[in-house]
Amino acid sequence: MAMNALAATNRNFRHASRLLGLDSKLEKSLLIPFREIKVECTIPKDDGSLATYVGFRVQHDNARGPMKGGIRYHPEVDPDEVNALSQLMTWKTAVADIPYGGAKGGIGCTPKDLSFSELERLTRVFTQKIHDLIGVNTDVPAPDMGTNAQTMAWILDEYSKFHGYSPAIVTGKPIDLGGSLGREAATGLGVVYATESLLGQYGKSINGLTFVIQGFGNVGSWVARLISQRGGKVIAVSDVTGAVKNQNGIDIENLLKHQEGTDSLQNFSGGDSMDPGELLTHECDVLIPCALGGVLNKENAADVKAKFIIEAANHPVDPEADEILTKKGVVILPDIYANAGGVTVSYFEWVQNIQGFMWEEEQVNKELQKYMTRAFLNIKAMCHSHNCSLRMGAFTLGVQRVARATILRGWEA
Repeated sequence: MAMNALAATNRNFRHASRLLGLDSKLEKSLLIPFREIKVECTIPKDDGSLATYVGFRVQHDNARGPMKGGIRYHPEVDPDEVNALSQLMTWKTAVADIPYGGAKGGIGCTPKDLSFSELERLTRVFTQKIHDLIGVNTDVPAPDMGTNAQTMAWILDEYSKFHGYSPAIVTGKPIDLGGSLGREAATGLGVVYATESLLGQYGKSINGLTFVIQGFGNVGSWVARLISQRGGKVIAVSDVTGAVKNQNGIDIENLLKHQEGTDSLQNFSGGDSMDPGELLTHECDVLIPCALGGVLNKENAADVKAKFIIEAANHPVDPEADEILTKKGVVILPDIYANAGGVTVSYFEWVQNIQGFMWEEEQVNKELQKYMTRAFLNIKAMCHSHNCSLRMGAFTLGVQRVARATILRGWEA
């Protein structure tokens, strides 16, 4: 079993804290979440029977601004994981230099086993239970695994019944309800901007390199599309349905059409099917895991052939794999920077809602590029001054910003 997400995040935090020379009492204070919420959500199912689910919200830190983080509907929403992810959001928003702290939430359920109206009832009950603990200036949820823009629309509607129309209460909303242009592609586009920044350091660009992408949901499919538009060769892709490879580069637009028509990557005429288990060790320049955490571990890390790994997923490389890969000279771009495009454009959406003034998509993307590029240079500066890996450069940057804000606000008072 891969080291659990919470243990890994805590370990990275403690390492960063030591590099920064933080006071041990401050370190402890930064680690403990601001508030953990656990609620019972009972709904009538379509057949009239009652079903009960457990909802969570962990609000980790609000020193730099309102707390921000996704809500996931997944059978394995466990408090430890939600905790780790909320803490990760604190460092991630600080690395991206947006004025938020971290939060994360979810409901332990299997969305595909629930009807549309059951999901709506569940979302509304959950919102009723936490409406007085979230807020435009307190905690702003967003979609995550198993939730989407529709889920956010229900939360917005239910919250507004208590507090009046509040479009800024959630991000990742439908465009018609104050969602931002460019939000759909944001995480993927951020990953691509991050990749360009990293490759630029080595005198390379996306054009002409080979890429392997694990995961073909929102993030993976956008990353694949944007990379092939920039002249990169996507030579292998996988998702839960299977994997497909083509040494000459997969035609991503055709693959997307195929996936839309069949809900699967299998039997795609523009490539050969492959064992999804071999995808991560496939020969390529850049490997981009966009799916679940812990996929690179001590079992497979030694066989990775990529020169660069871009962590588009949360925690795809566990600490043991990190060590093995770093020894091999593989450059890993850490998740708290690489996938920050989503939360950055969420911030833009929130800003637009508060101002009541919406931007053109072009402006959204231009601002995103600015934030991603600037964050990379800040991380490199930290790597330089602490003589550390990109992961520790990002962690020290994030932790230092939160620590400074905490001290300035007077945490001992």
